[in-house]
Amino acid sequence: MTRKELSEFTAFARSLATDAARMVKRGFNRPRRIKYKGRIDPVTEYDLKSEHLITGRIEQRYPHHEILAEEGSATGQRSEYRWVIDPLDGTVNFAHGFPVYCVSVALEYRGEVVVGAVCDPERDELFWSAKGGNAYLNRHRIKVTNERNLERSLLATGFAYDIGTAKRNNLGLFARMAKKAQGIRRAGSAAIDLCWLACGRIDGFWELKLRPWDTAAATLIVKNAGGRITRVDGRPYSILDNDLLASNSRIHTAMGEVLTKC
Repeated sequence: MTRKELSEFTAFARSLATDAARMVKRGFNRPRRIKYKGRIDPVTEYDLKSEHLITGRIEQRYPHHEILAEEGSATGQRSEYRWVIDPLDGTVNFAHGFPVYCVSVALEYRGEVVVGAVCDPERDELFWSAKGGNAYLNRHRIKVTNERNLERSLLATGFAYDIGTAKRNNLGLFARMAKKAQGIRRAGSAAIDLCWLACGRIDGFWELKLRPWDTAAATLIVKNAGGRITRVDGRPYSILDNDLLASNSRIHTAMGEVLTKC
């Protein structure tokens, strides 16, 4: 991939995330149709509208590219390029009128995420980055914090939709970490949590049972902002893995020790 191609893909991803997020915001706090994929796993008409907007534009511009999207708009064809899309991350928040949600768009090239864009329409914030570059919030470069002390760190986490039935549900890890960190927040959008880590609003994040579209774009943004991404046990992370530990890199070891303590 040439530098020019990477720049074109980045601009396209940014426009996709921004336009879809603006469309989704028009439906915020208005009557909407809500269905459930599981006991507490909703999907709204705006999840579907957003996904249709994004995938339609990709198919029109890059008809031979592969697509992996949360609501099922996957293409069967194999390609060096794969778009990984969360059309509305934070659907529970959106459905309840809680203003923390976003649209996430990433591009993989030969299995590596090379472009990421996450748009939060409520705060008019577009986080984005590309392979080999810096991380940005709108037009401003962002970096992770310099905090080295876990006891002075503000963290974030989340809980999977099967929290009520699964034995591995993050509640124990949350309780353990709450005794060590300054504070823990649960905003309800993994992509936003990771972007807030990248821009220094929090110092660390972990979660279990994530999916590729939850993390593909935002993990690239964190890395290019100077952060560190691994699995909870410290092994290398891939977006196909379902648990993640992210930090400003300085508290990473300390967080890992708490989360993996027997």
